[in-house]
Amino acid sequence: MRRRVLQATVASVILAVLLLGVPLSIAGAALVRDSALRSAQDRSDALARSIERRVQFNQPVTVDALAPYVNADREWTAHVVVTLPDGQVLTAGDRNPPYFVGSTTSTEGLTVRIEVPRSSVVADAGSVVALVLVVSSVAVAAGWAFGLVQARRLAAPLVELAESAVQLGSGQIRPAPQPSGVEEVDLVAQEIASSAERMAARLAAEREFAVDASHQLRTPLTAVSMRLEEIMSAATEPDVREEARIALDQVERLVQVVDDLLARTRQSQPVATPLRLQDVLRQQQEEWQPQFTAAGRRLDVEVPSRLVVLASPGPLAQAVATLLENSLQHGDGTTTVRTRTSGTSVVLEIADEGPGIPEALGARVFERKVSAARSTGLGLALARDLVTADGGRLELLRSRPPVFGVFLRAA
Repeated sequence: MRRRVLQATVASVILAVLLLGVPLSIAGAALVRDSALRSAQDRSDALARSIERRVQFNQPVTVDALAPYVNADREWTAHVVVTLPDGQVLTAGDRNPPYFVGSTTSTEGLTVRIEVPRSSVVADAGSVVALVLVVSSVAVAAGWAFGLVQARRLAAPLVELAESAVQLGSGQIRPAPQPSGVEEVDLVAQEIASSAERMAARLAAEREFAVDASHQLRTPLTAVSMRLEEIMSAATEPDVREEARIALDQVERLVQVVDDLLARTRQSQPVATPLRLQDVLRQQQEEWQPQFTAAGRRLDVEVPSRLVVLASPGPLAQAVATLLENSLQHGDGTTTVRTRTSGTSVVLEIADEGPGIPEALGARVFERKVSAARSTGLGLALARDLVTADGGRLELLRSRPPVFGVFLRAA
């Protein structure tokens, strides 16, 4: 968008410069040429009148009388040739052909010829063309600067709209963006805001239904648990007690699922905000350092203090905790947490010195129920979903030794 607006503006300015500058240069050069011809002719007429007066008053005509007309009025230096009625020829100035000529012949036989070198006239015409080129260059530079300002003015609200659309697609409800002053962009922003309101209403209805359903399920499940506990206490047959215990375990797991569902429906959708990455990672280091120490391993965190990213603190902390837990359970040696920049992103890398992930799995480790060890295979999938919800991404940068990269938006 920015590049197209800038290119269109500069192209328009260049076209205008060509349409105006080229004719102006030609007209300027022609004007200088006509001025040289007029100058030669005017000097020739003036010198002829001066010599006629001298002849009329019987004054001598010498070369000194021609000197003022060699460079009259600080114009182009000329070569002067005067042929008197008696046939005497007088000259003044240097002759440098080719030249423009101005000549005058009187009725008494006096001939005056003024020759202006073309090289001097061409140099002045070149100065006019150079001036036009300089003005054209200034116009193109001004057009480029104006186009750059306009491109930024138009692109900024579009970038904001793109971010709003991305977060809206990931389920995050944002308030309506501020008016940009561009009518078309504001119309799109209003449509996105309307879509966000409709989505918020639907999510609220779904959340209310989930809460009601969870409450209605939890009450009878609690009653069933209490009844099974009574059966276990009252039963004397071992088989009955065992079956009651198994049923009680299944009901308790179902109650836990309902509790988790209820907790998730009550939790509002997090919104990515600027946060200092070091704060999140230091908190995780404090929580996981004792466990790494107990396992005889090191946990090193190398993060600049002023690094700020766009993310939600809770989901980001959960994703980092999942990666640290995987490293503790399946990795080996020192676990290192470090950062680097990549364009407009901040990459958080978590690596250890363990055997890593088999090549056959590769990026499939993020798929649900896919695991390189005896685990549920849900941890990495959930971590990836949490990072993606904030507009980032989680990738496996290297299999052996393993390096996971969390790509976050730089604030």
